[in-house]
Amino acid sequence: MLRKYSNTRTLSDNIKLGVLTAFSAGMVNIGSFLIFLSFTSNVTGYFAIFAAEIVRGNFYQVFVVLEWIFLFFFGSFTSNLIVINFNNRNKYVAHAIPVVFEITCLLIVGFYGQYFYQETLKETEMLLSLMLFAMGLQNGLTASISNFTVKTTHLTGATTDLGILFSMFTKAEFRKNQEMTDKAKLVGSIMISYMVGAIVAGVIYQYVQFRLFYIVSGFLTVVIAYDLYTLKFLRYIQNLRRKKQPAVDQKLITEGS
Repeated sequence: MLRKYSNTRTLSDNIKLGVLTAFSAGMVNIGSFLIFLSFTSNVTGYFAIFAAEIVRGNFYQVFVVLEWIFLFFFGSFTSNLIVINFNNRNKYVAHAIPVVFEITCLLIVGFYGQYFYQETLKETEMLLSLMLFAMGLQNGLTASISNFTVKTTHLTGATTDLGILFSMFTKAEFRKNQEMTDKAKLVGSIMISYMVGAIVAGVIYQYVQFRLFYIVSGFLTVVIAYDLYTLKFLRYIQNLRRKKQPAVDQKLITEGS
């Protein structure tokens, strides 16, 4: 999921990445809504709030909302900065670092919320800031490494894309277009996964509370571990082949003589 970059990625690579990260984003978004009554997987609504608070003259809230928007932006900026600067050294490491940062942010939210949270406004603003930065990291990473094909923290664009694709599919010529059908599979998978993540989080939240963010971190760890396991397995196969090759060559020499 994380080893390949841009146009070298297959549909399968993007679906795996999209499904797991969208599931996580759905869990985070419903978690932030149930706990803080605010969404954190996108900033569309915050632009409207920003404008409304300017009109009201509530400049402290203007600053807070502007900070949240910036942190989502900065998360995306940070992900791509890491990818473009470390891709030539090790693609897997370059793509895994933003996920590690995201996991760290969510673990901090879960730990602080479980043991220290007193439901003050300052604490709420701080925890929302971390979550928005984490979602920016995730959305920036998935978009960056997939050549802007995979975006998993919000569904506005996905819903628009799916509406356009379904209208195209009313004509047989477009239903036979492999690129369009692949796009529909990817977008549909992301949407379903996001909704399932939100539903699961909503159901288990009453039992786990802030520990929900530990569970989300676990799913993101799978994203990292999957490729790590795959890399180790491939290296094992390559080493096994190298060990067998001298024996095969020797056998051929012996039979030839």
